[in-house]
Order: sequence, then structure tokens, then C-alpha cells
Amino acid sequence: STKVYIKKFLDFEKRKRSNLIEIHNRPEYIDYIYKINKNIILYFHNDPLSMRYSKKINERIDILNKTKKIIFNSKWTKKQFTKDLPKSIYKNKLLIINQSAKKQKVNLKDKENIIIFVGRLNKSKGYDIFCKAVANVLDRFPKWKSIIIGDEPREKYFINNDKFKLLGFQKHISVLKWFKKSSIAVVCSRNIEPFGRTALEASSCGCAVIISNNGGLPEASPHAIKLKDLSSKNLEKNLIQLIKNKKKLFNLQRTIYNKFELTNSLISKKIDLYRDKIL
Repeated sequence: STKVYIKKFLDFEKRKRSNLIEIHNRPEYIDYIYKINKNIILYFHNDPLSMRYSKKINERIDILNKTKKIIFNSKWTKKQFTKDLPKSIYKNKLLIINQSAKKQKVNLKDKENIIIFVGRLNKSKGYDIFCKAVANVLDRFPKWKSIIIGDEPREKYFINNDKFKLLGFQKHISVLKWFKKSSIAVVCSRNIEPFGRTALEASSCGCAVIISNNGGLPEASPHAIKLKDLSSKNLEKNLIQLIKNKKKLFNLQRTIYNKFELTNSLISKKIDLYRDKIL
């Protein structure tokens, strides 16, 4: 539990003081650690307004007073944190450092006729929207198939088509292999995504990415097709346009792949830079 974990950590910290302590997604840890070490960085990977001890204005002001820097994984998470806060109290203290991925070696000409969906297979991730759209697409274009990676025991959606392959949960290395093969990746979440790891990794593998236009998803894949109207009909329309227009599909893949910037090396340098300044 949190209290047991923090107690053991602080026992160690008393014996050997750290130069810097970085806390990820746990604002409630700050008060415990601040009593012993005030060199604290807080990372937000999710909506700050949904987390304990950062929902209220006074809680977020307290976080600002007790940290050296607050790091956000997207402009959206930063915007959520600063809601109703006067700009003067957080000036120069907030920093956006997106999540990153290794840019994969891919030959775009080797891409197969695959539409891929990766994630939890439920309504919040828009899996029902995907199923309705892709069912019509597979009927219309029999040379194409769809690969689905993920599971969800509480909700069941399935298409009776031999070109619809449900692989269930897969190891990360297997997911990357499928991204490299796939021509189109769909990330159509209904829920607002703080960033969007799936869109990021699909982009690093040169997929033509279609995303919901919400939260931090546009930051994860800035050159992706953004669905302003999140519906199965609109998704189907965009899929058909890419399949029918091979030049448009290839150009989108090439743009997304060539302009992929959120590499591990770049983000590591950004992290090193702010650490060096503080230390």
C-alpha cells in the first residue's frame, strides 16, 4: 500500500539523501517526501483533475509550492492542471515532455493490406465504432484484413468475417511487428486520452494513423487523420478513401514516418537538460 511503500522509501532516504526525487502520477506522495527532501519533481501522465490531491485549486497550489518542476506528457494535461489557476503562480515551473518511442526500421513498400486496432476492446476506446466501420470495409475490399490486439472480458464485439483476426493480448515486441506490417492504424477513443501511446508507436512504425481529435492524441501523432466527427460512418469513409487512393495512403505513411520526432533520444535529452539545470 502507499503508506508502507512511502515509509520504506523514506527510511532509505534518511540514510542516503537523493539529489532529486521524481514522482510519477502520485501527487499524494509529495507531503510525505517534502518533510525529508525538498528537491521534488512531479510527472503527470494522466488528467491531474482526476487524481487524489490535485483535483482542487488549493491542492494544485500546494503542489506548485512544494516542487521544483512539474512535468506534463502533453499540452492537454498541462491545461487541465492550470485550470482556474493564476498564471503568475506557475510561471517557469511547468514543462511539457511528451512520451517517446524508438523509431523503428520500416520499408513502407513492404506494408501489407492490414488495418490494425490495438488496445482495450471496449466502448471507451471506440472499439465498437471500429468494428462497425471495418465490417463494411472488409466486405467491400476482400484483399484487406483487420488485426485486433487486446482484450476486454466485460464487453464483446466481433465480426463474422475470416479477414477479421482477433489476436488477444500480445507482448510488446509482437505489437511492434504488427505495426510494421500494417498500412493503417486506428485509435478512435471516445474517452479523452491524456497522450496516446498507441498512436505514438503506430507513427514510429510508419502506419497511416487515424485518431480521435481529443486530448493529447493529436500531439502523439500530429500528422494523423483526425476524426472531428467520431462515428463509424466517418471512420469508414476515411478508411475507404485511403484504400482507394494508394498515393494518398503512401504519402500519409511517409509523412507520419519521416516527421516522427518523439524519439527516445530526443526526450532523454530534454529530461537530462531540466535535471542539469536543477542540480
